[in-house]
Amino acid sequence: MKSLLIATAAATAALLSAPAFADADAAMNKAGCMACHAKDKKLVGPAFKEVAAKYKGQDATAQLMDKVRKGGSGSFGPIPMPAHNADKISDGDLKAAVEQILKS
Repeated sequence: MKSLLIATAAATAALLSAPAFADADAAMNKAGCMACHAKDKKLVGPAFKEVAAKYKGQDATAQLMDKVRKGGSGSFGPIPMPAHNADKISDGDLKAAVEQILKS
């Protein structure tokens, strides 16, 4: 009985901490990121490869998550990125997306 409770608790914790989407691509598509960004070419915003290159070797996940949440301009040019709150993309999905972008 005790092992069943432990297994149930572990499974529940894994489900609660997992992103709502199985992969970051689906989350970025749903949140609208791909309307302005592409993996390997500049659209309205920078290519994800360009973002990854700028932050290479840095632990920039929290910084970039904050930037996505608040929006802004200047890092990659004058075109502003609108703020994206948790209604657009959850914290778990945003973290998965940023980590994937940084690996580009």
